[in-house]
Amino acid sequence: MRPTGCQPILLYNEAVDMRKSFEGLSTLVDAAFPGKLLTGALFLFLNRRRTLIKILVWDGDGFVIWYKRLEQGTFPDCFSRCRQLTRQQFVLLLEGIVPQRLNRRFSV
Repeated sequence: MRPTGCQPILLYNEAVDMRKSFEGLSTLVDAAFPGKLLTGALFLFLNRRRTLIKILVWDGDGFVIWYKRLEQGTFPDCFSRCRQLTRQQFVLLLEGIVPQRLNRRFSV
């Protein structure tokens, strides 16, 4: 999955019970990011052990959930202080890469 360059990517900063589905995740989004639920933004949720990630997005006529379970290792913790990720940070998170330093070619 690769987001477009203009989609906001928002990380929910607390551990989430991965048994939650559309309604439970939507409730968390409404509380943490008021007014953003139906904007097409990607909402990322991680479990306490950081081995599972769910991504909730409104695609125009319904919600979609992407779910990834790691068989080994964990998702990096280096982005846990961020509420909004760049596309580059999102790809690094999904790939499990812990950057030493990120250089931007252009300022945003």
